[in-house]
Amino acid sequence: MTHPVEAQLDEHLPADHKLITVYRVGAGLTGLLLVVFGVLGLIDRIGFFDTGGDTVLSLNTNGALSVLSICVGLLLFAGMVIGGNFASTLNITLGLVFIASGFVNLALLDTELNFLAFEIQNVLFSFVVGVMLMWFGMYGRVGSALPHDNPYWRARHPEQAAREDRARERARARLQARHGL
Repeated sequence: MTHPVEAQLDEHLPADHKLITVYRVGAGLTGLLLVVFGVLGLIDRIGFFDTGGDTVLSLNTNGALSVLSICVGLLLFAGMVIGGNFASTLNITLGLVFIASGFVNLALLDTELNFLAFEIQNVLFSFVVGVMLMWFGMYGRVGSALPHDNPYWRARHPEQAAREDRARERARARLQARHGL
């Protein structure tokens, strides 16, 4: 009989685990990139919903996209500061949002509804940032070959983890008995 996998993304991660660094660095660097893009867009004093083709860092922008970029960048900075599962889940969620935004804005490219002034390079940027954020957020959290000391693997396989812990403890006890410790 098969057992369904009951894995959740919000499982506990120890505060000192090395994966936290990946989640934080991913959120921080992406947030910095978005804030720089947004600030440069605002410095150019582009109209808020202007679709005239103004570019910043080779991406089309307007005031609305600049403000949105700054807000998302600051949210990613908050994820970097908080760290842990929050940063990981935030990276995954915003990664999905960026990918969805890429598809939506791809559909809106040559319409009057393109109020964020997206061009094809913006769509590609959305896809790349989305995949990158998802990679940062999922790193060490999902996969078929997670090591058995990974806290996410242990949470998904508690019975096997307990058996391995008992076997490790028995081996440690035998070693100590053998050496008279």
